[in-house]
Amino acid sequence: MYQLQDSEQPLSLPEKRPITEVQAGSSEPFKRVKLDHEEPEQKVHSTEHEEGPSDPPPPANIKQGKRDAAGWAKSRRGKAKDTKNKGRRRGTRDPGAQDKEEGDEQGPKAPRLPKKQSALLIGFCGTGCNGMQIQPDVRTIEGVLFDALVRAGAVSKDNADDPVKVSLGRAARTDAGVHAAGNLVSMKLITAIPGVEDFVARINEELPPEIRVWGSVRVQNSFNARMSCDSRKYTYFFPTYLLIPPKPGTAFQYAYEQYTRSMQGVEPLDSSVHPFWSAGNSRSSSTTDDLVRKRSWRISTEQVEVIRQAAKKFEGTHNFHNFTVGREFGERSNQRHMWKLEISDPAVYGDTEWISILFHGQSFMLHQRKMMSALVLSCRTGTPSQIIDELYGPRMVIVPKMPALGLLLEYPIFDSYNRKVASISEKLEPSHPDYRPEINFEQYRESIDAFKQTFIYDNMRAIEDRDGIFDAWVRSIDMYGGNDLLYLNPKGIIPASAVIKMGEKRDNPFKEKRRFDLTSFPDTQGTPVFALEEEEEAENTLDKSRLEDMEG
Repeated sequence: MYQLQDSEQPLSLPEKRPITEVQAGSSEPFKRVKLDHEEPEQKVHSTEHEEGPSDPPPPANIKQGKRDAAGWAKSRRGKAKDTKNKGRRRGTRDPGAQDKEEGDEQGPKAPRLPKKQSALLIGFCGTGCNGMQIQPDVRTIEGVLFDALVRAGAVSKDNADDPVKVSLGRAARTDAGVHAAGNLVSMKLITAIPGVEDFVARINEELPPEIRVWGSVRVQNSFNARMSCDSRKYTYFFPTYLLIPPKPGTAFQYAYEQYTRSMQGVEPLDSSVHPFWSAGNSRSSSTTDDLVRKRSWRISTEQVEVIRQAAKKFEGTHNFHNFTVGREFGERSNQRHMWKLEISDPAVYGDTEWISILFHGQSFMLHQRKMMSALVLSCRTGTPSQIIDELYGPRMVIVPKMPALGLLLEYPIFDSYNRKVASISEKLEPSHPDYRPEINFEQYRESIDAFKQTFIYDNMRAIEDRDGIFDAWVRSIDMYGGNDLLYLNPKGIIPASAVIKMGEKRDNPFKEKRRFDLTSFPDTQGTPVFALEEEEEAENTLDKSRLEDMEG
């Protein structure tokens, strides 16, 4: 064994710092003593530690993880490096690309470019996408857009693994398949990309033609796309034949007549005397024959006025708990304000007459298509518009969703933000670093209208002409003979038999079809979509925090 010479002194450890010198709650970290050479300071509780003879043992009263005999954290030397989640964007990144990314890290890093809080004004056809918001393992509008921004150089590779790093937000969330002529996403972007003269054009080069960026706006650093948005405008399009009463002899018509006869002082709506069903052998006609006749049907001026008057019931502030999912009557978030509803004059495209309803509201809840359903179903059954007031009350009922095919987000509105930046920027030159332009979709109106016609209107009408989606939906209503829809009655009141009680099982509950949430369908070579096997959509509830994030 090596013996110490007289000239050699044993190497002594540094004097320990008394634990009492560190006050409780102190933010000063415990640091190792560096003897041989300078290294970056590391905390004692690090998961990796390289042992050495000069390391002092940690204080005894500090909570530690797995330790070796000397009291230090066990070294991970020789163990496989944990790369389970490295380089993944919340489940959207391909784990197979991981090795390549690790190899890239060994080379020189690209220079850091300045980022600016920016708003992108976009439009998209929602066909083929599972909604607006990024989700793991599915194609979404934000997912496609974010990948395009990375390829264009607007998002650095360091931030490419997680949109949260660039504070991605949106003004309005859309359901799966829903289209938008205008929407807004905000995030920190590299707007001065080396070698790129037209920032917007460069992004559009990386996007598919059904997703477009209209413009980019430099916004204030405190800008929040959702909270800064004052209101949103949506339009819903549907064929006017949906207002034809239920076909005589259907399960719904039978249940409706049976319940109505139990009511005093009212007569049930006799759909057999309606001009559409009184012609020919309507009871024995096929669905194909019925659809051909429906497409040639034209709504009367009186019917248009009826639906316009009923739509006014949505205006103002109301409790919309029956027009969404996962919400109870007493929740404050159910209170929403609708500024105005406008119903257009009917117009014929091809063989079918269409009508549109413009909703201008402060914000909309998940599955806002239920509002349209309540309006259409009440009008086609002769139910008084009073039923909409009833649906604002505490009793919970099932309101079906209209098909997603007809819904379009027109654009979000930022009047308050625009007034705020206008007061700041009016005395500044556009080149001034504090200058902020207003958010204005109208300056892109020509491009937006052309996009709507090609990718939204033409697509919507072609699918309806081929597959008869709206007819399939209204027939799914007429095939239901249970109690859940008995609030559609001549008095416009909700009967006890139609009330839904949480946790209570019902006989013959109404179940929606998942196909009506789609806006694209496979080419069935002449087979109508309503003739295909379908899957029922189970009733479900969403976590409250996720539900809030999905509303817009």
